Amino acid sequence: MNHLDINQIKQIIPHRHPFLLIDYIEDYEPGQYAVGYKCVSYREEFFAGHFPQEPVMPGVLTVEALAQAGAVAILSMEANKGKIAYFGGINKCKFKGKIVPGDKVRLETKIIKQKGPVGVGEAIASVDGKTVVSAELTFMIG
Repeated sequence: MNHLDINQIKQIIPHRHPFLLIDYIEDYEPGQYAVGYKCVSYREEFFAGHFPQEPVMPGVLTVEALAQAGAVAILSMEANKGKIAYFGGINKCKFKGKIVPGDKVRLETKIIKQKGPVGVGEAIASVDGKTVVSAELTFMIG
């Protein structure tokens, strides 16, 4: 298993606080997949407004966290070091559950296609073994 801590993740992807949405990578294979985790705390800035009476992690941030896991997989390849992976599209996205304070979110993105600077990742976010978000994410490397 290839483990990455937060400082190692920051060497691969350009995201920083408050927009770095991965706490650690449990395993990854450059160009193939990455499995990371986000430990959700009540202190997350977005909970102040989403929603004060019932804090729920915004779905779009979960999709972004999945994209960041995919970026670790694709940008850890020697040919892509120092580059940025941009969103090219989000397809087949389904929200199947909530993410709330105290959840440990598993973020898994597998690269299923790549041709030149464009590729597609199959992404699943889960909490306690239950899928909460799934999507097909298209990326462009720039």
